[in-house]
Amino acid sequence: MDSDGTYDGRTTREGRVPRPSTPPDHPPKPRHAPTPSPTLTDWLRAPRPQAEVGVWRLGHAPRGGEKADVGADRSLLSGAVISFLACVLLWSLLVNNYIPYSSVPLKLFTPREWWQLGGAPTDHRGVAAEQVYSLALTGALVVWFSRLGSWGLAFERLVAARGSMARAAGAGVGALFVGMLIWTKTLPADDLAFAHLPYHELGQVGGLVANLVLYAVLYLPVLWFFGRLGGWFRGGGPVRPESGPASQAASGPASGPAVPEDDPGEWGQVRGGGMGEVADRLAAEVRGGGMNDVDYARIRRAWETVRVDPSRQRAFADAVRDNGAGACVHPSGARDLPVRAARHDLLARQVLLGTVDDSARNPYARRGTRLALDPAVLGTSLLAVGPSGTGKTRQLVRPVVESLALQALAGQAAVIAVGAAGAQLGPDAAYDVVVRIGDPGSVYDLDLYGGTTDPDEAATLLADAFTGDVPGMDVRRAATALAQLLGPFRAVHGRFPAVPELRELLERVPGAVEGLRAALEGAGHPAMLRELDARDRQHGAPGDPGAVLADRVALLDRPAFAGFFDTTAQSRLFSLRSLEHPLRVRIDLPERGHADASRMLARLLLAQFTASASARADRSLFAFLAFDDASRTLTAETVRGVQRLRSVNAGVLLTLRTLDDVPEALRTPLLGSVGCRMVFSGVTTWDGQRFAEAWGTEWVEARDVTSRTVFADQPLTRAIHAFRKLVTGKAVTTDAVTVRQVERERWSASDLANAVPPGHAVLSLTTVRGERAAPLLVRLAG
Repeated sequence: MDSDGTYDGRTTREGRVPRPSTPPDHPPKPRHAPTPSPTLTDWLRAPRPQAEVGVWRLGHAPRGGEKADVGADRSLLSGAVISFLACVLLWSLLVNNYIPYSSVPLKLFTPREWWQLGGAPTDHRGVAAEQVYSLALTGALVVWFSRLGSWGLAFERLVAARGSMARAAGAGVGALFVGMLIWTKTLPADDLAFAHLPYHELGQVGGLVANLVLYAVLYLPVLWFFGRLGGWFRGGGPVRPESGPASQAASGPASGPAVPEDDPGEWGQVRGGGMGEVADRLAAEVRGGGMNDVDYARIRRAWETVRVDPSRQRAFADAVRDNGAGACVHPSGARDLPVRAARHDLLARQVLLGTVDDSARNPYARRGTRLALDPAVLGTSLLAVGPSGTGKTRQLVRPVVESLALQALAGQAAVIAVGAAGAQLGPDAAYDVVVRIGDPGSVYDLDLYGGTTDPDEAATLLADAFTGDVPGMDVRRAATALAQLLGPFRAVHGRFPAVPELRELLERVPGAVEGLRAALEGAGHPAMLRELDARDRQHGAPGDPGAVLADRVALLDRPAFAGFFDTTAQSRLFSLRSLEHPLRVRIDLPERGHADASRMLARLLLAQFTASASARADRSLFAFLAFDDASRTLTAETVRGVQRLRSVNAGVLLTLRTLDDVPEALRTPLLGSVGCRMVFSGVTTWDGQRFAEAWGTEWVEARDVTSRTVFADQPLTRAIHAFRKLVTGKAVTTDAVTVRQVERERWSASDLANAVPPGHAVLSLTTVRGERAAPLLVRLAG
């Protein structure tokens, strides 16, 4: 099966997808691998754990631990050192008998004949008892002071947190230190083990064996303890070995044979559906290198449609049997883009945008993680603001459009990219339809009426595009005026008027109006005659939008647009009603020579997209519209339409140089209607203030330190303070610290204007399910 019914080729006028004149001889291969893995199998087996919003899931390992507090670490270190020195001092006093009565417990629990009258041992039994008692006291002191000084926590926070090598080295130093204490007989363990053996009874061989056993008894527990502490042994260490995706990423894809049902490269779901032969063919394509990441995503998408509709199972099996990795191919015949400018993961449907900056402005868990966009967040729409030259096209629009173009080849999305002629949105070969408005060499034309056959709907869309930016203009009256002309014209001619014809009707050219009236009377359309009469009565009345509409239509009735916006079915029209098919479309606007007409067409495209996306019967494809420059594009109605897109599996990307390009009354509603907001470096404080208000505030811990001079009462203390002031030049002070919770802006207007470095952006994300990611400072990938 060349398609499962979803990808059948048709003309775009009827909502069909264009096919190339000849299929490619060989499937194009990616310019670079989808991941650093050398094979598709490794890419498929790479872990993709569930993560927070916007995290690049491919090979992601969650960042462990909490934010390091320098002050707390310093206190922890000082506490550990002081407790260690106190432990050494007290131990030294005990073993040297400077503390009286310290040996009383030993004498109470041992026989009296072991000790002389002065307390000295009578024989080796007393000596051994003293050594055991000394070791027990040493162990008790170490345990008590280690708990008092939090030695274990200090090791984890100050040593082990710096990596596995630091953990192993720290444990090695500890083992060497304890070993030296035993070897130098500072601890009496060596004497206790070796000084009481009857060597004369054991003989030479027995003594050697006994020595080896005792060495093992003395040093192996030390090595075992510090080995576990430092993670020297496999599966050892005080922390349990990781399991799950993160550990799988560390061990690599070849850590063991994968179970066929769990290995995505073996197509276990297809095999479990009773199609073992098909699964074998697909698995052979994966292993043999004949399949790329787009092929895999496309065939998996086709299999999902088979699971929904089992009647397609036979066609799916025939397609795989005949074409292998080329089964269910996109109607264009393409199996990849000619070039990729960004890194993509089609299994997670993500495109890599950059890396979260490792600075204090970002949450600790997100620092250093890679940030990606997918349909889950793009479905809430994205607004990006930044001056010219900050990389909005290269670092945002191009990667997003490219990602959705790949998903369109996989039968998962439909994407429309709108930009000025010459914008770097990818080569023509990366698109199915390229509409160059104003270019006589353009193969495709644009349907001015969006493929609708309803005069009222067409009038509403045109009125919003023509007059939505006119201050004080009632768009509803403009829509009524257009409908009073479009309805009668369509009733007579079976089509909507072309641009010159619509201009003549709006300007009330006698020949055009009278001809339309005569045709209506001859065809017997009394209702349409009443519409035309109503337009005649309203023409020239106060507040009549006819003159404004005529002026706006005149912008399109220029020699440069001759032959465009044809309604006579003599050209290849592209209509936004084709969003139910996996199309890749690029529309080039004549921004350079016809800026006003370009802005008007951009408003029309946005209005048609919001209407067509909502009117789709099949919303399984993710529909997306990307504007390389949305200046003077937004109206009150389109802003409301953007907010409704998240419920119909669609979204838009709007880029602006400044929010001043949006009417002031729409700036706050616009920021509220989009779920993802992005600020590039170099914005003004006025723009920054709008985003700061949209991102709101958060509770933070504020520490206020107050210093005051200490005045001593005692003469000795005053003398010490005077000497200290003489040496340091500063008076003796004491600090009073006040800790309180305060509410502050996540990003202030000044920070957004001055603290975002070049090549960076501040980005907040929201998914269609309502999950949020706070504003993050991101270093863009470029």
